[in-house]
Amino acid sequence: MSTSSQGHNEAAPTPEELHKQVEHPREELGQTVEASAGKADVKAQAAKEKAAKIKKQAAEKATLVTDQLRDKAAQATQMVKDRTPDPVLDKAAQAATQVRDAASRAGQFAAESTPDPVREKAKSAATMAKANRTPLLTAAAALVAFLLLRRNRRRR
Repeated sequence: MSTSSQGHNEAAPTPEELHKQVEHPREELGQTVEASAGKADVKAQAAKEKAAKIKKQAAEKATLVTDQLRDKAAQATQMVKDRTPDPVLDKAAQAATQVRDAASRAGQFAAESTPDPVREKAKSAATMAKANRTPLLTAAAALVAFLLLRRNRRRR
């Protein structure tokens, strides 16, 4: 009877043989991982391309809508001018000039009578408002739209 678990003629594999046996599946596994990574990369690239396409389409639509709104506003302005009698337009122009002059005088008076620290605070607030013009205008437009919708709903 033999005490070894292997057959009499079988010798234990050498480290080189074990290394060769492990190397082949390792290469196959590496190729499989590379193929999977390539597929994932293709999907990510396709998603990026689709996002860029959608972004481009949205920008084109926004430009189109903006142009249409400008055209409609110009048409409405011209229609109002055409339907308004000349004497009314002249009076409106005179009134606008008077308002501008009065506002200028009021601004000068306010500037002369305002203490320096308050003037500095107002100047820094104006600078900040100029730097954040777009968000402020967007917020103002949203507020006006909200108030108009609310007013229309109350009338019903």
